[in-house]
Amino acid sequence: MSLKIRLSRGGAKKRPFYRIVVADSRSPRDGRFIERIGVYNPMLKREDPNRIQFDEERVRHWLSHGATPSDRVARFLGAADIIPMPVRREQTKQDKPRAKTLERLKEQEEAKQAAEEEAAAAAAAEAETPAAEEAPVDEAPAEEAPAEEAAAEEPAVEEETKEE
Repeated sequence: MSLKIRLSRGGAKKRPFYRIVVADSRSPRDGRFIERIGVYNPMLKREDPNRIQFDEERVRHWLSHGATPSDRVARFLGAADIIPMPVRREQTKQDKPRAKTLERLKEQEEAKQAAEEEAAAAAAAEAETPAAEEAPVDEAPAEEAPAEEAAAEEPAVEEETKEE
């Protein structure tokens, strides 16, 4: 018989409360268990001493009899210096879609920052170029003005010829 020290969920909807139990690994999460050795209330603040409570003596007993803690319970026991603090597990297939979403969000944020930097660079370039652009604008009407004056003078010449 393979033993697990794991959490068994209780409490109401949106108000979780867990028992830390020793159970056969084949039994369901909230089903039959051998012994209740503690409680975990995630609704309390992290600093609250009542958030995680367990019987240290019974935990050590079951660990000596070959019970293996679940990931979450192992973190609790590691924080209490009963077992060495476990390392974070590798990413699972279930976590990969979330990781892809996080990567996509990160890429979007980087693209947004790059666009903001380009906009700032363009604004800085526009601030420098108006002086350079004003000179050609002044020259262009100056070239057109003689043509307009010439067009205005031609009808005047025609009027003079008509009067004669």
